[in-house]
Amino acid sequence: MDAITSVTVGPQGRVVIPARIRDLLGLSAGDRLQLRVSRGRLVLERPQDAVAELRGLASAVPAERSLVDELLADRRVAASRGE
Repeated sequence: MDAITSVTVGPQGRVVIPARIRDLLGLSAGDRLQLRVSRGRLVLERPQDAVAELRGLASAVPAERSLVDELLADRRVAASRGE
């Protein structure tokens, strides 16, 4: 589902999400959204969508790999160099 529309930034920095887009996404007044900048783009998403994206990234790490152990090893090497 792709939709493109133009919006205008108001004097106080406010942007209104058009009704058509709100309907497509099932957004209602009072819904919480996250706003972030990614690769020079403005991204507005539901918090649960952001969590799902992070889970997808984490699932790419093999279960037998310990990122904590790797971080600790890197810190030990840095400490031994006096960094």
